[in-house]
Amino acid sequence: MASNKRARATPATTPATTLADANLIAQLVDVDGVAAGPELDLPPDVGARELQSLLRELLRASSANPEDDDRLTTPYAFYVDGEEVTGALAATIVERKISVEQVLKIVYQPQSVFRVRAVTRCSAAIAGHAEAVLSVAFSSDGKHLASGSGDSTIRMWNLDSQAPKHTLKGHTNWVLCIAWSADNVYLASGGMDSAVRLWDPITGEARGGPMKGHKKHVTALAWEPAHVAYPVVRFCSASADGSVRVWDAVRRACLFTMSAHTKAIASVKWGGEGLIYTASRDTTIYVWDANDGKVVRQLKGHGHWVNSLALSTEYALRTGPYDHTGKKPENDAQAKAQALTRYKAATGGKPERLVSGSDDYTMFMWEPSTTKTPLQRLTGHQQLINHVLFSPDGRYFASASFDKGVKLWDGLTGKFITSFRGHVGAVYQLAWSADSRLLMSASKDSTMKVWDARLKKLKEDLPGHADEVYAVDWSPMGTKAASGGKDKMLRLWMH
Repeated sequence: MASNKRARATPATTPATTLADANLIAQLVDVDGVAAGPELDLPPDVGARELQSLLRELLRASSANPEDDDRLTTPYAFYVDGEEVTGALAATIVERKISVEQVLKIVYQPQSVFRVRAVTRCSAAIAGHAEAVLSVAFSSDGKHLASGSGDSTIRMWNLDSQAPKHTLKGHTNWVLCIAWSADNVYLASGGMDSAVRLWDPITGEARGGPMKGHKKHVTALAWEPAHVAYPVVRFCSASADGSVRVWDAVRRACLFTMSAHTKAIASVKWGGEGLIYTASRDTTIYVWDANDGKVVRQLKGHGHWVNSLALSTEYALRTGPYDHTGKKPENDAQAKAQALTRYKAATGGKPERLVSGSDDYTMFMWEPSTTKTPLQRLTGHQQLINHVLFSPDGRYFASASFDKGVKLWDGLTGKFITSFRGHVGAVYQLAWSADSRLLMSASKDSTMKVWDARLKKLKEDLPGHADEVYAVDWSPMGTKAASGGKDKMLRLWMH
């Protein structure tokens, strides 16, 4: 199909009927712009299925070992100017007003080999907490679920019987944040009582007493990635006192404290490149060396509180050695190696990208391991941004705001894609399905909604809560979702 001669080109604004008269000169390239083969003479009615077959032939021709080449069995999505090709190529060209005077670059990107079905119904509404549910989190393998509440307790839930399993008591005030280690050996919690606690997920017993040191309430927690150290031992806690403490979970000791922020820290992420990222109400983001706590660089640009951070590799860091079925190697060395393989696949050989969302209605996209200059400044929200979150494949990220909207952005370029409208109250939190196709949002309007990222429309409306929904999480295995809020109820959602 390769053509040495350029077909008669058609103006960008030519209607599809005219476009259909001429072939298109196109080239399939990966996300880095590397061509899979020569320029091709394509009919304008070619679709994603034909492009898939064509790409596999090109990859097969260039493969040194076609029998064992995973690329030949991977499903791909195709994009022209950031728009996914879902129908005929000509329709995408006309819709986006793309010029065909030059060679048309069709970007291919691997998709997950499994598909997550949208949650459509509430399978259980479980009472137990005496106050609002402030956080919910599935474990890395999707087999455990925990929730933190304003009643000073954490509850572990049995996902099979959909009933309470353990009540973890020890905090003396609201439990504000919880975090699972990537090997599922520990659950960490932080609260209004300024204490950090560790728990055994199997027995529900406390791993020692409170770990003290912070002067004010603990706002966020993050564990060291499994591909860096396995079993996972270190984690960090961020506080309203402006400091971050790195702890040893086995020795239950603070290894070092990182203090540079002048106001409360709202978010902390432990990246896969040996860096820790913190966002603060002092309008700055700090990048720290995870080994000694020294400042690597300071990221400036926001004009108000920075509320949320999102890492492009977050899903790989969260799930560590576990695949999409919840399985991992039994051997620690093999588990660490598998976690590293999954992390490298998530990065695609590029540095991690970081997105920050702020009270100044804007977001910035950064590459913090290489530069302090932002890659993009993203505007569009009309009120403060509560939460930003990358899709598991890093292709998209989404933002939730007090302006009642959810926005979808290109995870590689930061380019705006679409707005999801439907909530009638502020949107508090987001959760992606493991296959990156669906996005769930939790709102002040007491509902949750599931959006289709590819079709850019509402997939499911999930009423059920009697009041504001503060927290939502989707199992890394994709089978269940959980939500909690002001009505003190934990709800489980299934297909």
